[in-house]
Amino acid sequence: QVQLVESGGGSVQAGGSLRLSCAASGVTNSNICVAWFRQAPGKEREGVATMVAATGRAFYADSVKGRFTISQDTARNTLYLQMNALKPEDTAMYYCAAGRDCRTYWGQGTQVTVSS
Repeated sequence: QVQLVESGGGSVQAGGSLRLSCAASGVTNSNICVAWFRQAPGKEREGVATMVAATGRAFYADSVKGRFTISQDTARNTLYLQMNALKPEDTAMYYCAAGRDCRTYWGQGTQVTVSS
């Protein structure tokens, strides 16, 4: 049973930083994609950053490129999203996800609110 649990969300002023964590359990296949998505009120869920777990190769949405960094600590089975230079438009519920298609397993989400 795969379980993903996010933490690290909160409220921050524009220009600030947050680091989200996603603790994973039950993942036995390293040949998967891990990812962060976000969903703002009234908007569709969008991919923010994805990573090929086996190689660490990462991809980013244009809106966060240069500001966000996805990383993993395989010893701790934890995925991270370092978010710098936050903007009000980054306000959303952030979810971590995993699977061969990046979308099979989901966490419950953690709220990020950026004020101007």
